[in-house]
Amino acid sequence: MTLPPGLMISAPASGTGKTTVTLGLLAAFRAAGLAVQPFKSGPDYIDPAFHAAAAGRVSVNLDSWAMTPSRLAAQAAEARGADLILAEGSMGLFDGVARAGETGSGASADLAALMGWPVVLVLDVSGQAQTAAAVAAGLAGFRPGVKVGGVILNKVASPRHEALVRAGMEAAGLPVLGALPRRASIALPERHLGLVQAEELPRLQQILTQAAAFVAAHCDLAALRALARTGPVPQGATLPVPPPGERIAMARDAAFSFVYPHLLADWRAQGATILPFSPLADQGPDASATVCWLPGGYPELHAARLAGCDGFRAALTDFARTRPVHGECGGYMALGQGLVSADGTRHRMAGLLGLETSFAKRRMHLGYRLARSARPVAGFDAGTALRGHEFHYATILSQPDAPLARVTDATGEAVAETGSFRLCPDGGQVSGTFFHLIAPASQGALP
Repeated sequence: MTLPPGLMISAPASGTGKTTVTLGLLAAFRAAGLAVQPFKSGPDYIDPAFHAAAAGRVSVNLDSWAMTPSRLAAQAAEARGADLILAEGSMGLFDGVARAGETGSGASADLAALMGWPVVLVLDVSGQAQTAAAVAAGLAGFRPGVKVGGVILNKVASPRHEALVRAGMEAAGLPVLGALPRRASIALPERHLGLVQAEELPRLQQILTQAAAFVAAHCDLAALRALARTGPVPQGATLPVPPPGERIAMARDAAFSFVYPHLLADWRAQGATILPFSPLADQGPDASATVCWLPGGYPELHAARLAGCDGFRAALTDFARTRPVHGECGGYMALGQGLVSADGTRHRMAGLLGLETSFAKRRMHLGYRLARSARPVAGFDAGTALRGHEFHYATILSQPDAPLARVTDATGEAVAETGSFRLCPDGGQVSGTFFHLIAPASQGALP
């Protein structure tokens, strides 16, 4: 399989502006007439929606910890027909977990090496000058097989500042591919899980247009495109994610929106039909569905409204009597008895599980997860090993139901958030977990 040339847009750390730069590059190349395929390194489920808005093409996740090389290649095949690939890294270039997974540690560098993509470093140079070159040079020489092709300077204070930083980069032998002056007007608002969701920003297209013009004016697009490369793509059979049922009622609205595009693509490729419905609009799952899936999202921001959706709650309860219902993270919380919002107010949820959660005392839960299911669930047989990710701020107050799975973190340490499972009288079942499924684990991944 031959893919178009690509670049990995990365940085020394989070918070350098690489998402804004990536969006600006996607929009600028698109405005120049190129078909640009975006990717996101790691398990982020918010950035890809922004990528898609900027590029006009679906952005999918590439995760070296959770995905086999052949799975990564299958994901990368989304780029067929594009002129250029732009993959956005996560955290710092080499940041990952201590124990490798399917292909690597989850670091952006893993993907750059595997796919042969040169790295473009986005450097926040505020508060430094020539020292920025020392940081970039250290990254460039840290790992054989990872090529740093150049840098984009961000938050440049003045022409004199830019000249000093450029002098350092010239001494280090690193091309400067762009220099962006400080500008707040294209900054994207954030929430506790990262960026505010793309569909929540009515000014998004205006922001993207501004970002494209800003990046085009201050970056060498021709040099960036000339730098792009793609190496031989790994070959091999890919283990798809099986659909949880033939007809999947999928909650989709502002409260339930975190679902990986590759899951939906896998399910549809295997013949499943997705039937969206909106709990916030007081809708229940389609009566013809064979299973109901509530993805993650922000139910805590809509808890009072959800509590008043009696039609949704009644329809979901009726559905669960005879068919499976599963929730991930936010969807899991919505299946519980109650949710306490940040101000301490308890809101009634669906009541299909005994789970009680609270945001009154926030505590971050973050990291890769390995799970072995205790019961058949979500299209998988009991005992199946799964790879995924957990990121939330909710505290469990009560979890009385049977555990859904044995869950460990990336180091093998047991995780208390095991999920929940409950059988219903007429053959249905309800399950949920804070764990976001990414892909099945290869054989022998769990002890």
